[in-house]
Formats: sequence, C-alpha cells, structure tokens
Amino acid sequence: MKLGCNEIMITSIYFDSINDFINLEMGVKRFQGNMERFHFNPIPLNEYSRRFFPNIETFHSYDTNDEIFNDGRILKKVIWYTIDYSEYLKEKEQGNICKNIEYTKEDRNGYGTTIPPEVTILGSECFKYCFEVIRVDVLRNVKKLGDNCFEGCSLTSINIPTTITKIGKGSFRSCRSLVSVTIPTTVSKIEDESFQECSSLTSIGLPTSIKEIGCKSFGYCRSLKSIIIPTSVNKIGDESFYRCLRLNNINIPKGISKIGNNCFGGCTELSNIGIEDVKYVSEERIFVNEPTLLSFKTFEEIKEINGERIEKRDINSINISRRNNKIGEYCFYGISRLTSINIPTNITEIGYRCFKECIGLKSINIPTSVSKIGNDCFDGCTTLSSINIPTSISKIEDGSFNCCYSLTTINIPTLIKEIGRYCFNKCTGLKRVDIPIGISKIEDGSFYGCCSLKTIDIPTTVKEIGCQSFRGCSGLESINIPSSVSKIGGYCFGGCSSLTLINIPTTITRIEYNCFEGCSEEIRKKEKIRELYPKEEGHCNVV
Repeated sequence: MKLGCNEIMITSIYFDSINDFINLEMGVKRFQGNMERFHFNPIPLNEYSRRFFPNIETFHSYDTNDEIFNDGRILKKVIWYTIDYSEYLKEKEQGNICKNIEYTKEDRNGYGTTIPPEVTILGSECFKYCFEVIRVDVLRNVKKLGDNCFEGCSLTSINIPTTITKIGKGSFRSCRSLVSVTIPTTVSKIEDESFQECSSLTSIGLPTSIKEIGCKSFGYCRSLKSIIIPTSVNKIGDESFYRCLRLNNINIPKGISKIGNNCFGGCTELSNIGIEDVKYVSEERIFVNEPTLLSFKTFEEIKEINGERIEKRDINSINISRRNNKIGEYCFYGISRLTSINIPTNITEIGYRCFKECIGLKSINIPTSVSKIGNDCFDGCTTLSSINIPTSISKIEDGSFNCCYSLTTINIPTLIKEIGRYCFNKCTGLKRVDIPIGISKIEDGSFYGCCSLKTIDIPTTVKEIGCQSFRGCSGLESINIPSSVSKIGGYCFGGCSSLTLINIPTTITRIEYNCFEGCSEEIRKKEKIRELYPKEEGHCNVV
C-alpha cells in the first residue's frame, strides 16, 4: 500500500520532535511540504521550529512552559495542560479551547457545588468538609477525582461515571453517611485511604479492572460486612481493612502477590479467611486483635511465614504448608486457643517468641530438620506438658521454656552444647532434667524457680554454674557438683530450702554473694562454703 500525502500527514501528528518532521521530508521527496499543510502545531514549537509551520491558525499549547507566538497569524489557542475553572472562563471569552479543566476548592467556593459540564477534573479537597453536600452527580466529562475530593461530606450515594480513570487518595475519606458505592471498570487502583472511615458503608463493588487496593483504603469501615476481591487484584496494602468491625468473611483470590502490614487488624468479627497462592506476606502484623478468627488457611507458594501477623488470636489448629522453610518471629504469639500444630519436615528454623503465650498448646513435635529455635520460643506456654528437642539442635536459646508450668520432664539431646539464660525459669512442674555431657556452663537462671525439681546431675564438663541457676528450687534435696566446676554464681542456690546434701569440690575457687541464701543452717555452715564466701562484699548469709 502506497501512502499518500493525507495519510502521512495523519501519521506525522504522532511525531515527537521537529527532527522527525524534517527527516521525513528530506528522506521522501513526495512528502515534501508536509509541514506546510498543517493549520495547527502537532508538537510544541520554539523560534527555530515555528518557521517550518508557516500556515498555523490554531496554536496548541501542551505545557505551561510552551512558547506562545503572537505574530498576528494565530486565530485561537487550544490549551492541553490543566487549568482551573476560573482561568478557563477567561480563555473562553477570548475564543480559546481548554481540554483539561479542573474544578478547584476555590472554584467551588465561588461558583457553587454544581459541577459545570466543561469540567474534566475535580481538584484536591474540592468538596472537602462540605457537610451540606448529600448527593453529587459527577458528569461524564470528568476523568479524575483529586486527593481528598469529597472528604468529610454528607454524601449518601454517588454516581461515578465510566469516564473516571483515577480516584485520588482519601477521595471519600470520612464520608460517614455513604452507604454504598460502585467503582467503574475504568479504575485500576483503589488509592490509599480512599474510603477510610466511611462508617456507614455496607457494600462496595470492585470491578475486575482493579489491580491494587491501597493502604488504609477501607480502614474503619465499621459497617462493612463482606467484600468480594476480584481475581485481578495482585496487591493489598497496609491496614487496608483495619478495624472493619463487622467484617466476618473474606477470601483472598489467586494472583495476590502481597498482603501488607496489619491488613485485617482489629477485625473483631472476622471468623474465616481463605488465602490462596500468596507470594509475599508482610514481615509485620496482618491479623491483630481478631478474637473470633477460627480458621486460617496457609498458602502454598510462600517460603517463610514472617512474624507478628496473627498475634493474640483464637485459632485452634494450624497446618503449615510443606513449601515453607521458616516460621518467623512472633508468628503465633498469644494464640490462646491453639492446641496443636503440625510442623512439616522442611522447616529449618523457628523464630524468636514464635509460640510465646500460646496457653492452650499442650504438646508439639519438632522435626529433626529444625536446626534453630529462637529465644523465648515457648515462653508462657503454661499448659505445654510434652515437647521433644530434636538432635539437630545444638543450643537451647535464652528463655525458651520460661514459665512452662506444666512441663514435667524434658529430654535434652546429648549434642546440645549450650543451655541459655533462664531457659527453664519457673517451670514449676519440672521434676527431672538430664543435663548432657558437653555443657560447659549452666547459665544464669537456667532452672530458677523449678520448685518440683528434687535432684539434678551436673556433668563433669561443666566449669561454671551461673547466677540464680537453681534459685527458688525449693524441692531440691541433693546436688552433686563435679570437680570440673571452679565457680558458683550469686544466689545460685538461694531459696533451696529442702537442700540437705551438697558437695563442694576442692576445685571451686569462688562462691559468689548470697549463693545459699534461704538454705538450711547446716548447709550454710559447711566449712568449704564459709572459706570461699566473699565476706568483703558485705553479705553474711553464710553464718
């Protein structure tokens, strides 16, 4: 097909620069004179390029910085950049055409709440806090709603035409009388805070064109009971549904790549949520303070369950996908009704305070694939009575079983090289524990308050017994300290009121302050103890 002059003229309208026009005429002889045929400028002009378009009658201004030519040959202007309605009226008087007219807050104050038909943009805060505005008809010319456009209005309903391509941030924020709204298919994103604090909003229709739900977009929509998230959505932002108090059921469809922080925080009636194929979950909270959340389906694609997401909830059973390899920090913190959990064999790490205060958790089986259990992992699991520590673990971290009152026995593998500080602190039901050979120090407070512990064997590899290690072990009757030990820390056996038998080997060179505070007089008067006790520090609980 051979292009003629008319066809090439239409095509050249889409050129970007004057060089494109010049190259066309220099390269193809039959297209010479193309620029002279134009009666308007298809590109911005300057002094140099103006002379190539000698027959312009209508001047198109594309940007506020474009050069304007008043050479007597221009009959009218077409303005493409955004101008406010007041400026438009001035241009109209001069016979000029404006393509993008914004109705601003100042325009609304001057011309009223009825939107003029020429308007294409409603500016930022245009109707903000117009309490008298109950209904607004957005005409089909309007393409964009600016940020906080209708914030704080008394709108009960609004018609959003299909010409709208963008709804700005906070556009309907705090429209507390707004009951329902339908988003047109021309919109691709629900911007941040768009419907935040719309406390009367009971339903909203999201079209399949929506790809992203912004941060706090429906936060504090306290009457919103349910919402259908279309399969087109791939991202849900931070606090998107925060404190939607009546939201009770939601399904997260396939295609979601990210769920943000605290997304469903404070959804107190949320009882069921299904999540499919999520690729990323925020490292902070998704579910916070949802006391009725009973079921939570984990997702197949995610490699790590991150922390602080379902804190203090009443979920009673959780199955973790076999594709996960780590359970992160605070992950199941405070889930009071959790009684069982299945940890698959591909999990390699359980994070800091992962099961802290899971007061309903009674037993747990940790597979040998796990090589690390974080600090305070089972702290406050008051009904935990049985747990296995796999041979793959080399260290029991600080506070791991703090306040596990129901734990009666525990098998510590022989490969364990270190027991952390306050590891079994206040395990009041613990009756027996075997410390494996290889431990070189019993750390501070390791068995503090284990009042049911009657006897304990310390292996010959131990060189030091830390401060408060056995303090408050009121049921402890006898203990054999091997000759490998050279130091006993302060308050180590403080409050061991039942202790009647203890040997102090000659290898011990230091017994710290108040080591036997609260023990029987018979124990405190042992010659070796009196000899090594640091009287110069002003403590006199030996005699």
